[in-house]
Parts: sequence; C-alpha cells; structure tokens
Amino acid sequence: MKDSIRHLIQQALDRLTTEGVLPAGLTPAIQVENTRDKSHGDFASNIAMMLAKPAGMKPRDLAQKLIDALPQDAQISQVEIAGPGFLNFFQNTDALAERLEAALADPQLSVRKPGAPQRVVIDLSSPNLAKEMHVGHLRSTIIGDAVGRVLEFLGDEVIRQNHVGDWGTQFGMLLAYLEEKPAAAETELSDLEQFYRAAKQRFDESATFADRARELVVKLQAGDAECLRLWTRFNEISLSHCQKIYDRLNVKLTPADVKGESAYNAELPGIVDALCDKGLLTEDNGAQCVFLEDFKNAEGNPLPVIVQKAGGGYLYATTDLAAMRYRSQALHADRVLYFVDQRQALHFQMAFEVARRAGFVHDGMQLEHMGFGTMNGADGRPFKTRDGGTVKLIDLLDEAEQRAYSLVKEKNPDLDDAELRQIARAVGISAVKYADLSKHRTSDYRFNFELMLSFEGNTAPYLLYAYTRVSSVFRKLGKGIDEIEGRIQLEAEQELALAARIAQFGETLNNVGEKGEPHLLCSYLYDLAGLFSSFYEHCPILTAETEQQKQSRLRLAALTGKTLKQGLQLLGLEPLERM
Repeated sequence: MKDSIRHLIQQALDRLTTEGVLPAGLTPAIQVENTRDKSHGDFASNIAMMLAKPAGMKPRDLAQKLIDALPQDAQISQVEIAGPGFLNFFQNTDALAERLEAALADPQLSVRKPGAPQRVVIDLSSPNLAKEMHVGHLRSTIIGDAVGRVLEFLGDEVIRQNHVGDWGTQFGMLLAYLEEKPAAAETELSDLEQFYRAAKQRFDESATFADRARELVVKLQAGDAECLRLWTRFNEISLSHCQKIYDRLNVKLTPADVKGESAYNAELPGIVDALCDKGLLTEDNGAQCVFLEDFKNAEGNPLPVIVQKAGGGYLYATTDLAAMRYRSQALHADRVLYFVDQRQALHFQMAFEVARRAGFVHDGMQLEHMGFGTMNGADGRPFKTRDGGTVKLIDLLDEAEQRAYSLVKEKNPDLDDAELRQIARAVGISAVKYADLSKHRTSDYRFNFELMLSFEGNTAPYLLYAYTRVSSVFRKLGKGIDEIEGRIQLEAEQELALAARIAQFGETLNNVGEKGEPHLLCSYLYDLAGLFSSFYEHCPILTAETEQQKQSRLRLAALTGKTLKQGLQLLGLEPLERM
C-alpha cells in the first residue's frame, strides 16, 4: 500500500512541476509511514513540509495543492491535512476487505517482491570444524536462515554457503595429538571439544609438540596423503555434529551447502598473482599487502589487507577474496550476504573494497556484511558455563527442551508423555531462536531462560499460543481454515485494526529481505497476535449476531492464522495446533 501511495504522490508532484507550482529537477525521497493513531488515517507523508521551501510556499498550502493534484484511487477513501502539513491517507474499507480476500485465496498471501528476483548467496553459520559448535555460532546460523527463508518466499533464488573453518594451524595441532595417541583416536574423537582441549594443552605446554604441529600443517597443505586422510576424518565427525545441530534447530543447511576454507586452497596463489597483476600489492616486512587509502589507523596511515604472510602462508582475507570471486564467476550471484559477527565489520569493508578493485566481483553485485551483536548471559557478561568455559550449543538446546517440558507438563498434566515431549521440543527450540531473532541484529542481547519461556510478552510461547488460539476456533467449528465461505466485511474498530495490520505482511517481509533484520517480522507477528487477541475478545466469532457476520469474522480469523503460521515458519519456528 505504501508503494501505491508513493506512486500517487509522485504523480501529483509531476503534475505540479508541469504546472510550474514546483521547480523542475526536484527528486525527493517520498516517505510514507504508518500512523499510530488511526483517527488520523492509516498512512502519513511529510512531503509537503519537505518541499515547502523550494516551492516558496507554506507547507499547508502546498499540502492542499498536492491533495488537489492527487489522482483518484479506489484504495484511498480520503486524504486530509494534519498539523503543520502532513498528508494523512485513509484506506477504503471495502477495498481493504477485497485485498484480504485476494490474500486468503493466494498461497503466497498476496506477498510479492517489487523488483526482479535475484540470485542471493547467503554466507551463514561457518563454525570451525576442529571443535563442536558453541553458543557463538547460534546467531549467524538462525539469523541467516530466517533471512534466507524470507528471500525464498519473496521469489529470490537463495544459495546457502557454509564457509566452515576446515583448514589452518589448529588442524596441525590435532594431527600431532592424534599422532601421539593413535589408539585412543576413535574414542576421543567422539567428544571433539575434549579432544581439542587436550591437543591445545599439549600445544601450549610443549615447544616440541608445537613445532611438530606446525610441520604437520605444512604437510597437510602440501597434500600429504596420511595427513589428508586424518583431516578428512576430523571433518566428517565434526560436520556430523554440526548437522545434528542444524536439524534440531530446523535450519535449512545440509552437507551440500558446505563450502569451507579448504575448497579455495588451490585458488589462493592465483588470488595473490591477480592482485599483483593489477598493481595492488605492496611488500611490507616480507608480507604481501593491499594498502587502502580510505582505511587508516590511529596514526593516519593506510591500513593493509594482508593476503600472504612473510612465510608464504595465507590468511582469512585471501580465502574470503577467493570465495567472493567464486560467488561472482561460478555462482553468478546478484547479492551476497555475510552473516558474521559485527566485530568483523572492518575486515569485510576492506575485503569488499579489494575485491572490487581487483575485479573479482562483477559490476552491480551487492556485497553486504550483515553483522550481529553478541549473546551474553543474564548478567550482561559473555555467556559462559559455571566454570568459565564455552557453552556447547547442544547443551543449551537440551536445557531449553527440558525447561519447556517442565513448563508444558505443569500446564497440561493430562497430556500423554509423547505429545508433551513433542510440544516441549517445539516450544524449547522456538524459545531459544525467537529470543535471538526478536532482538535487533546489531544489538547485543541477554540470554534468559525465564523470560524467553514466558507466555507473556514478545516471546515464542506467546506467539505459538496465539496461533493455537486461532486453530481452536476452527476445531470448535469442526471445519478447516480453507472451508469457510462468505466475504470479509470490516465494521468493528478491532476488525479494521487487525485487517490493516494483516495487509502489511508483504511490506514487512520485503523490509526483512532488504535489511536482513528478522526482528522486523517478529515485531509484526507480535503486533498481529495482540490485535487478534483484541478482536477475539470484542468481536464474537462463533456466536456472532448474524450468519454473515460469523462467516466474515471466520475468514478474518483464517487469514490471521495463515499469516501467523507463515510468519513463524519463515522464522524457522514450528507452529503448533495446540499446546
């Protein structure tokens, strides 16, 4: 709807420019916002105040001329001037009802992307394969997954790339430890975290062991058959651990999506050669660097992007550049989104700039770092175990499910255990994911089981319960959501408020896809659930005054249910029919 209003305003601006009311050459960014107070309409624009000065007019006078120049549109019943010169637009109630009817009949709920579909590569999760996934991997995994789901729903072709850390010094350390304890290898590898800690302890304590680890890294990178065999075994075990987490989190990542650092190993010398050919490389203390004038240190000197160490080794930047070239030349991406910790922002800004200067990515390819904040404990400090160690993601999910089981069993003591377990799994995992997704991506947040499992406030249990509330209406009726006849008629205040919010689903999803911010969808669903609750309390559905009113409210409830369910699924949550 906002796009339609922007188009109407642009037509009015063009007409006033032609008539000489406005000077030629104005290209304002037309802003249209949702109003908070519906007595002031459904949408508002400050365009008259923006252009009053160049037009040489008072804002309210220009606002009136804009209203007079606006084309007629069946979607708009009235336009008013408010305050210093706002244009307030009122939706046509009958036209809104027709839009909802169209959404109810459409599997896509009338959601469309305004522009052409794109091929989007999403870089997400990317754990280090030398050890098990920990809580630090949660945000990249689930935020990237949610945005990928939304983009697919909007019509984009999404290619997931799990850029796992499967190459480097830590593998030499593990190989050296395995060399020392070959008999215990299979047993100890079942607990990668313990194996890694033991190897790291040997690496820190023994200079001889550390030297051997470095030698084995060189042998591995040179293609030594035995090193490669053991390295492959490490990766198989570690990736199987990761896949269990992905399946449990209900994220759309598979082994086929893995494209680790090692996949680009053979390309790295060519990356350095290409940068040299472009005249971008400078040797600094034996290292090969690209210095970027736009990025300076505290002393005002250009910062380097180091692509090859003095000893000949390569760095993350080299691998990232190779991945960018692959995503441009082999995957033909229009857009690449990197869901990586916000603390890596400077790294990506510089790597993106080098990739463009070197011609590694084609013109027009969007490179976007979707940085995120950290997940902290309830005390605001980094999330750790009681003994100060890193929290395994699997342990966190286990605890979430157990807490959810106790909560659900307390509320539903008569349910059989199998159903309790199934509900607890959905509620526990959804609670962990939603607590993260509902926060602004770039913000740090505090992890708190009590808050995230609450049935009050902006939580997964609240939203899951809201959907079951819709489902219960149709269970009582004995009909499915798609079996309701009649037409939607919007009369009561609560019906109009709910209908207007439902109609903003497509706009919300497009914002999520554009900005990579799932919290926008969470806020929308929370609003929608609250508006449905108000509608449910004030507008009797099954006991409506007339059959026509009953069918109308059932159809409005059905569309609410479909929208809630689709929104929850796009967040990677599992809707429940009852709980």
